[in-house]
Amino acid sequence: MGKKDLREGINSKLSLVMKSGKAHLGYKTTLKAIRNGKAKLVFISSNCPSIRKSQIEYYAMLAKIKIYLYPGNNATLGTACGKFHRVSTLSIIEAGDSDILTAE
Repeated sequence: MGKKDLREGINSKLSLVMKSGKAHLGYKTTLKAIRNGKAKLVFISSNCPSIRKSQIEYYAMLAKIKIYLYPGNNATLGTACGKFHRVSTLSIIEAGDSDILTAE
């Protein structure tokens, strides 16, 4: 399976999470979800600033939350979520009908 096929699979699972589950978009709300222990999986785009990326990775490591480094940039991550704006980080609270937490 190529990189594009993998990204399309993740994109379809992400759109299902956005429709049927709960997710927090953005840096501040992702950090809050990690600190409160609500996040189950965190997505970080490829062009997220390194200081923010390292801070999220640190908090996620302390809380034992899985991190997925999204292969696309923040514009494609936002599009995958069904939004018309850029999203550099996103945390999944409830997967809903998607199997995104068991996949990968």
